[in-house]
Amino acid sequence: MQLNPGQRLRSASSEAEVIVIRAPKGEVHLTCAGAPMIPFEQAQAAGAAAPADAPPLLIGKRYCDEEGTLELLCTRGGAGPLAAGSRELAVKAAKPLPASD
Repeated sequence: MQLNPGQRLRSASSEAEVIVIRAPKGEVHLTCAGAPMIPFEQAQAAGAAAPADAPPLLIGKRYCDEEGTLELLCTRGGAGPLAAGSRELAVKAAKPLPASD
């Protein structure tokens, strides 16, 4: 699937929803809880059940790949994990604030 910044996606196997913040060029196979992510406009009620031991996606957190070319913002929590191809996406660390002297 070709991703564009601002695009809303929903998991086919859980209630998780994300917004694309940064997207790489070309096709990306994005999955959540082992099922493909689909455009929000095409999403129906969640069909397949997510695994019981799946780690949850946290609302308000940003998930990115190791290279920093793909970044997603979780707008609705649900079962995870998020993955691009075979690589799992990690929670993006907050930037440290500058020290005030």
